[in-house]
Amino acid sequence: MKDVLKSVAALIGLLLFAGADVVWGASGARKPATPVNPGTVSHDFIMPAAPLPSARPDPKLPKLGRDRHGMPFYHPSQLNRVVRTTAYTHSELDHVGYGARNAVGTRLKYTDRERSAAADWSVYPLGTRFMIKGEPYVYVVDDYGGALVGTGTIDIYHPTKDLMRKWGVRVVEIQVLRWGSSQLSMKVLADRTRYRHCAKMQAALREQSRHRSSLR
Repeated sequence: MKDVLKSVAALIGLLLFAGADVVWGASGARKPATPVNPGTVSHDFIMPAAPLPSARPDPKLPKLGRDRHGMPFYHPSQLNRVVRTTAYTHSELDHVGYGARNAVGTRLKYTDRERSAAADWSVYPLGTRFMIKGEPYVYVVDDYGGALVGTGTIDIYHPTKDLMRKWGVRVVEIQVLRWGSSQLSMKVLADRTRYRHCAKMQAALREQSRHRSSLR
């Protein structure tokens, strides 16, 4: 009887882990993915809409240069912007040690309302909330990655490698809903500066803080 129960439990575990065709609701319950725009859904995410010309850097604002991918850095006052996005999942070799946890130790989000994203925290501070044009989800920056530092790229979390590959690299339009906290970002990074990418973000955030203080 015990062997039967173990087999049943193992089967349930496998079914729960295989989440390519379902989403997690806000309550944590699993439910089938529901297409919002038929023909624009790739299993478990809605294809973004094409960026509008109005999301290009405002020529009236200071020019802040471009990153190594040729994408422009935007002035913080411009909330609609065109950004390069990539995708990652928790089962990749460089993330497997952390499991499905983000940089602050909480669970990575992938629900029908809210989803996790990683970025350079000196560009998009911890807690920054944004939406991708054409999608109904709110993304929250709660993670970072070494390859993102020094760029405006945002890494979008997906729970499976299949979904990660389907997203690939996309240039999308986002709207920043609320900026995160530079102070909280620096606090989290304070004891991680032995890692080069964390030290770079910390230094950039401190420089930004000094600049803001000098303008007061």
